Amino acid sequence: MLNKSIYILTVMANSVVFAQKPIKFITLDPGHFHAALVQNKMYENVNSKVNVYAPMGQDLQDHLKRINSYNIRAKNPTQWQEKVYEGNDFFKKMLVENKGATAKNSVLILAGNNLKKTEYILKAAESGLNILADKPMCIDSKGYELLKKAFVEAKKNNVLLYDIMTERSEITTVLQKELSEIPAIFGKLEKGTAENPAISIESVHYFYKYVSGSPLIRPTWFMDVSQQGEGIADVMVHLVDLAQWSGFSNVSLGSKDIKNITAKRWPTPIALSQFSLITGKKQFPDFLKKDLKNDTTINVFANGEINYSLRGTHTKLRAIWNYSTSEGGDTHYSVMRGTKANVEIRQGKAEKFIPQVYVQPVNISEKELIQGFENLKRKYPGIELIKKNTEWLVEIPSIYRTGHEAHFGEVMDRFLQFQAKNQLPEWEVPNMLLKYFITTKALELAKTSY
Repeated sequence: MLNKSIYILTVMANSVVFAQKPIKFITLDPGHFHAALVQNKMYENVNSKVNVYAPMGQDLQDHLKRINSYNIRAKNPTQWQEKVYEGNDFFKKMLVENKGATAKNSVLILAGNNLKKTEYILKAAESGLNILADKPMCIDSKGYELLKKAFVEAKKNNVLLYDIMTERSEITTVLQKELSEIPAIFGKLEKGTAENPAISIESVHYFYKYVSGSPLIRPTWFMDVSQQGEGIADVMVHLVDLAQWSGFSNVSLGSKDIKNITAKRWPTPIALSQFSLITGKKQFPDFLKKDLKNDTTINVFANGEINYSLRGTHTKLRAIWNYSTSEGGDTHYSVMRGTKANVEIRQGKAEKFIPQVYVQPVNISEKELIQGFENLKRKYPGIELIKKNTEWLVEIPSIYRTGHEAHFGEVMDRFLQFQAKNQLPEWEVPNMLLKYFITTKALELAKTSY
């Protein structure tokens, strides 16, 4: 009997198809819980044995506990087997053990401390590894230069380098994008002004929250912007990506398309008592002493705003981090303004903190709106338009609301499809580069004023 790991020759209608070898996951220094979330499900043609390389410490232990929780859960348990290498030379060990054909048929998963992440990405690309990295892939201008080199190396070695953009899997952002691409409903994207931008997105996050039903204990380095990255360089990556992905679908963009970048930043004060709940530690580590506001509070520069023009379209993005909230959780707000209608996502108290999509007519009749919506209903069976005073709510069946944690598996599904073809959509790489150009340039500008 042939081993499943070798190529299988299949003859179908005078064509010859080679089934791909099973993919091998490699996890490197999994300091962020996102590293585990990509293993929240099993994948076809992916080996259940995962090689993990990491330094000894709590980050690794927390990661393994999360993977085990998926394996032992009652509903849809996974069957991951983690082969762990612990040691300070974990990165060198990973490179030595994954060469040639092994590297080409592997996916290196990076989600952790961002201080050295871009260096890891560059060296892994040089070694011929496919890489799926959590955002941000770089947190400053120096890192951006390394990232540009990494994409060159990935192309030279014929491997894929991609970042995890979960927001593209959220049904409300998907429907906002779909609606903006229906001329009969949306018209054309407005140009807007700096005071009244055509695209405006705000994301609010909380340091203390629950993930997979349990309080999330964050590593101490997560509170250090020199290791995690400032808000402008971190969460803002998602917002820049959404502005490009929804406003300029399948279009290759570059720095020449960006004008008039302005940015600002401000801190979130975190008291020692709050820090202890977030991290489980009783004292601030020495590397956070530089951020002390006073003896019992640190300033974490997790908040930022960027304004810029993208191909003449004025765009405003805001990323905010607060300590915690008494109700709801992380929230997302977005509006795209069209010549016929605006499409807005709201997730406030009125929506019971569930993201909802609204269509606000500007220059369109009720009949035109309903007729234009019909094709979208065929594509997403079950969605409906419900009139709410002067606007329309897009009613979304629960089947489409898979949730943030499931989105990581959906991103991995897409990446594995790209890997099977050994090709990303041609616009992805230039747009990733532009995305990190914007965030790192904006951070530079913001630091000059605070």
